[in-house]
Amino acid sequence: MKKLELRTSISSRSRRRGKLDSILANRYLYMMIAPFLLYYIIFYYVPFSGLRMAFMDYKPFLGMSGSQWVGFDNFIEFFNGPFFWRIIRNTIYISILMLIFSFPIPILLAILFNELRSKRFRTLVQTISYMPHFISTVVIAGLVVNFLSPSTGIVNIFLNMMGFESIYFLTKPEYFRIIYVIQSIWATAGFSSIIFYSSLMSIDSSQYEAATIDGAGKFKQILHVSLPGLYSTIGIMLILSIGNIMHVGYEMIILLYQPITYETADVIGSFVYRMGMENTNYSMSTAVGLFNGVISLILVLSANRISKKISEVSIV
Repeated sequence: MKKLELRTSISSRSRRRGKLDSILANRYLYMMIAPFLLYYIIFYYVPFSGLRMAFMDYKPFLGMSGSQWVGFDNFIEFFNGPFFWRIIRNTIYISILMLIFSFPIPILLAILFNELRSKRFRTLVQTISYMPHFISTVVIAGLVVNFLSPSTGIVNIFLNMMGFESIYFLTKPEYFRIIYVIQSIWATAGFSSIIFYSSLMSIDSSQYEAATIDGAGKFKQILHVSLPGLYSTIGIMLILSIGNIMHVGYEMIILLYQPITYETADVIGSFVYRMGMENTNYSMSTAVGLFNGVISLILVLSANRISKKISEVSIV
């Protein structure tokens, strides 16, 4: 028995020693990862303690310890409130539009980049398409406002040249979703194509050569070689996109919407911002944000499970 315990102890010490040696051998890699770990811990995990506000009637001058616990009252008030169905409808509607129109475009761009034979021209086009990603959201919103200005906007100038009257697009609820989707495609499509283009680069060139020998033209090569090579990447990105259905980019919406367009523009993110920053109702804001996070988690887990059963493509 003593020999067995001694062997177990020696084995345990050797495993610990092996782990320590592995950490020391890769210490520079761990040092590179450390800032990112600290970022996520400080800005994502530490704030979890603030979720208690969702179950409180939080008063800043009383703090967490002095504020009264109200249980699920904030959630009930939100579900029974006049804006619940409006913000849920707008969030889902805009997200579905983004899935239909914005999700496929980076895939198409990646395929087009892959088909360009001139390396110099491809680099130029890719650089131009990536540039909007690095422009501030505020600047993009300013460009949208200027382009759609009823007096000096280029869109209305063209309408006037064609004999139509100027339209103040940003005050028309029916145009807001279209404007949001178009600017989002322009701002994100190029940069989002990088991951799909990288997947295309990993496809063995012999597959294209074999397809050419079999008489396949460019379209059939794309259909039978390029797209199948992208299936796993498309599946994973689609799962992540479904998980983000409830997370519409509220920053752009806040910069573009007005009370007159709340009917079609107000989403969960903008409602949370208004409740917290403008109305100082931190408890309601936290409750809505928590509700949004739980629904997103359920969506991404469900999409992951369905994808795994159908196509064996999943995140985990």
